[in-house]
Amino acid sequence: MEPTAQPMTPQESLDLITSMIRQAQRNVQQSSYYFLLWGWVVALSHASAYVLLMMDYRRPYLVWLLTIPAWIITVYKSRQQGRTARSVSHLDHITWALWTSFGICIFTLVAFGYKINFQLNAVILLVCALPTSVSGVILRFKPLIWGGVCFWLCGIASFLLPASWQHIVGLVAIVSGYLVPGYLLRNKLKNV
Repeated sequence: MEPTAQPMTPQESLDLITSMIRQAQRNVQQSSYYFLLWGWVVALSHASAYVLLMMDYRRPYLVWLLTIPAWIITVYKSRQQGRTARSVSHLDHITWALWTSFGICIFTLVAFGYKINFQLNAVILLVCALPTSVSGVILRFKPLIWGGVCFWLCGIASFLLPASWQHIVGLVAIVSGYLVPGYLLRNKLKNV
């Protein structure tokens, strides 16, 4: 005969839930690495594309090839973190699904960008708004929420601007949406 499990007291249930939320926050806070990696890669790409457009370079889009090593690093690092994670919560699964869906959307936009003459800046900025702000909600970290709002506003502005200026707006969005929150998140992680 197996022993029956004792029901949890309300306080034990609350403590367990609180502990799971804190672990999920620690796991997501470790994602500051990704915000910083992608923030710098995309910021450098936007700045370089703008400079190359101003110099009348025929293929300024080639700077976006910088994202290929970033994808490889992201996949490698996330698999490595998945193997060493102490616990994985429901919020971790939601975050993984959110960012994986985001990656699939971005890949699809790039793969079929020729259908809209590769005028992707505004659409990509709008798509970036969702996982960034939702990650901020999951973490209860307002700089990411505001970063998502900035992506949204910059996406709208990009619809109204010529292609060259869209890179400047994209740079502003990346700095305020990924880099600033990424550094703040990394500093917060040191204090946890």
